[in-house]
Amino acid sequence: MPSNRVVTVRTVDDTVRAEALREGIAAIQAEMKLSSDFPEAVEKAAAEAAANPRLPSLDRTDIPFVTIDPETARDLDQALHLERDGDGYVVHYAIADLAAFITAGDPIDVESHRRGETLYGADSKIPLHPKAISEDAGSLLPDQVRPALLWTIKVDSTGEGIEANVERALVKSRAKLSYDDVQKQIDDGTADGVFTLLREVGELRLEREAARGGVSLPLPEQEIIDEAGRWHLEFRSLLPVEQWNAQISLLTGMAAASLMVYARVGLLRTLPPADPHDVQRLHRTARALGIEWPAELLYPDFIRTLDPTKPHHAAMVVACTRLLRGSGYVGFNGELPELAQHSALASEYAHVTAPLRRLVDRYALEVCVALCAGTEVPDWVLAKLPELPETMRESGRRANQYENAVLNLAEAHLLADRVGEVFTGVVVEAEEKDERRGAVTIQDPAIEALVVGSAPLPVGEEVRVTLAKADPATREVEFRLG
Repeated sequence: MPSNRVVTVRTVDDTVRAEALREGIAAIQAEMKLSSDFPEAVEKAAAEAAANPRLPSLDRTDIPFVTIDPETARDLDQALHLERDGDGYVVHYAIADLAAFITAGDPIDVESHRRGETLYGADSKIPLHPKAISEDAGSLLPDQVRPALLWTIKVDSTGEGIEANVERALVKSRAKLSYDDVQKQIDDGTADGVFTLLREVGELRLEREAARGGVSLPLPEQEIIDEAGRWHLEFRSLLPVEQWNAQISLLTGMAAASLMVYARVGLLRTLPPADPHDVQRLHRTARALGIEWPAELLYPDFIRTLDPTKPHHAAMVVACTRLLRGSGYVGFNGELPELAQHSALASEYAHVTAPLRRLVDRYALEVCVALCAGTEVPDWVLAKLPELPETMRESGRRANQYENAVLNLAEAHLLADRVGEVFTGVVVEAEEKDERRGAVTIQDPAIEALVVGSAPLPVGEEVRVTLAKADPATREVEFRLG
C-alpha cells in the first residue's frame, strides 16, 4: 500500500458515534480541500479513454493470473502467477498499464500530477484516477482482458532474482481472491499449487532480506471497533500470505531498480540510514510496551522478533514507522544520485507495482519497459524526472497529514468518554524547546499522544498520567503528568 498505515472502521451497528466519525472525516477533507470527485473534463477524458484503450499486440491471456487483495478492493494493480523452473522459479507479475489510457498532458495526466497518490483514511478513499479507469477499464478485474506491463522474473533456489524482463501484453485474471480466503486455503491444504510456490518464494525472499540486513515492516491495520456504542482500538495483523505477496512486489521493485541503475536513468525510492535518535526513542517505546530489546540487537533483527498478532507487538511495529523518516524519490539521467539505496531494504529499490494508486510508478514502469525493449525512454518521461520527486514529496506530505488527522480523530473518539481516567505509560520523548511537553506511549489502548507536566518530563520512565483532553471536534488528545 502507498500509505504506511491503514485505519478502518468496523461496526456491529451503524451507531451515532460511527456516523460522527465519518462526519469528522468529511470535515478533514473539507479543511484540506480534498475530494474524491474529479473535474468534469477529467471524468469525460477518462470515460473516452476507457472506451478506446491502446492495446498491445502481445497476447499472454494464456497465463492463469489471479489477484490477491482486500475483499472490497476494485483498484487491482497486480496479478501474479508462479511456476517452477528447474530448482528455481519463474514469477509472472502483471501490472496495470496506465499508458493504455493516459496521454502526457491530457486532463487525466494533469489531474494525476496534482493528486500524486490515492489517499486512505478509515473507510474513505480519495483516488488518484477516476473510477472509469482505476476501478474498471484499467483494473485487473477477473475474467476481463486487460492491458498490462508483464514482468517475467527468474528466481534461483535461494530466492535471489537472477533475470528480469518487462513488456506490454494482454492478460486476463482468472479470479479475484482475498487474503483471508487464500490463507484459509493454504492452512487447510486446499490451495492451488501457485500459492504453494508463493509461500516458498516469499519465505526465501524473507531469508534473503534478513541476510543482507534489510527489513520490511509488517504494518498492521488499525481498526476502530464499535460494539454496542463502546469503542476500542484493535490491530489486524498481516496474514503470512500478505507478507509473501509483498515480497513479490519488493522483488519486482528491486529488479526495476537494477535495470535503471545499470542504464543510469530512472526513478528510485530512497531512504537514508536510521537516525540514532529515532532508534533510541524506539528503545523507550519497546520498554513502554513491555517488549525486551537487548542493547546489542540491531533494529532490523529486533523488528524480525516482533509478532504482530500480539497487540503490544503490533503497536511496536507501527511505532517503527519512525525509522522511515526521510524517505523520498530521486530521478536521474546520466549520473547516479549520491543516495541511491533504500536503507531499510538494504538495496536499491523502485516503486513500480501500484500505478493505479501512485503516480511515480507509471513513470518508472515506462523507463523499464523501454530499457527492456532496447528503445529510447520517451521524452515525456525524461522531461518529468527532475520534478517528480518533489511532486511525490508534496503528495506524501499531504497523505501523511490526512492519515494522521484521521488517526487523531479516531483516537479522540476512542477516548472521548474516558477523560479523567488514569493510565500507565512511558514517556518516550520530550520537546527540545520545552522539556515539560512531550510524548507518552500508552499500552492499553495502544496509542501515543501529547503529555504535559509541571517539570521536565522523565524520558524513558514509566509514569501514571491522567487523560485531560479527548476532543473529537479539535482531534486533540492530551495527558497530564503530576
